[in-house]
Amino acid sequence: MTRFALTLEFDGRPFMGLQRQSHGPSVQQSVEDAAFALTGQATIMHAAGRTDAGVHALGMKAHIDIEKPFTPFQFMEGMNARLRPHPIAVVACEIVPDDWHARFACIGRAYVYRIVNRRAPLTLERGKAWQVAKPLDEVAMHRAAQSLIGLHDFTTFRSAHCQSGSPIKTLDRLDVRREGETVLIEAEARSFLHHQVRSMVGCLALVGMGRWKEHQMAEALEARDRQVLGLNAPPDGLYFVNAVYPAN
Repeated sequence: MTRFALTLEFDGRPFMGLQRQSHGPSVQQSVEDAAFALTGQATIMHAAGRTDAGVHALGMKAHIDIEKPFTPFQFMEGMNARLRPHPIAVVACEIVPDDWHARFACIGRAYVYRIVNRRAPLTLERGKAWQVAKPLDEVAMHRAAQSLIGLHDFTTFRSAHCQSGSPIKTLDRLDVRREGETVLIEAEARSFLHHQVRSMVGCLALVGMGRWKEHQMAEALEARDRQVLGLNAPPDGLYFVNAVYPAN
């Protein structure tokens, strides 16, 4: 048995999420079906994170165990051939030790959220970014974001359906910057609560539009109350970009 670590890129729009679902297509099901078509072996894919319906990935880490002999290049090429026409690609593949686990060995996860800040409708990026027509003050958004850095109770920014045992998380990074008409929010932590990034982004957008004062981000955090959440951003602009593992 060989354990392959895969780096996946996918467009989340056609899927109900990454994890296999009983009520619709998922990234996990598509990858497992491709592996079965390639090897004739039923197997289970384990991923570094779980993404909601409509959320995308540029560098989702996953692993899968295969009995038949393949080189990493052969397995990647075979998987990509059988993943078509699904908008999923294996962009990197390597053999890892049998005790390496994409989820449990992961010590850091990174997301980026993309807001296109313009009045004209989205065409090429529809479904791949959140369009906000009102001008955004990304500098104010960045300042407000810094109040969320560190160890906190993130109940306000946690979905009511979150299955995590505790709302307490350590947020390592939350930066806001602009590239032309695109505002990028970059978040890093060991792990995140369900909807945490989208909830933080939604409230930061309120700051950027001038509907919230900067200090209201800290006040919302301290409230520990989902009812005070100002806005939950749509999934369109959210991308899982990187999973971090110990060097060894």
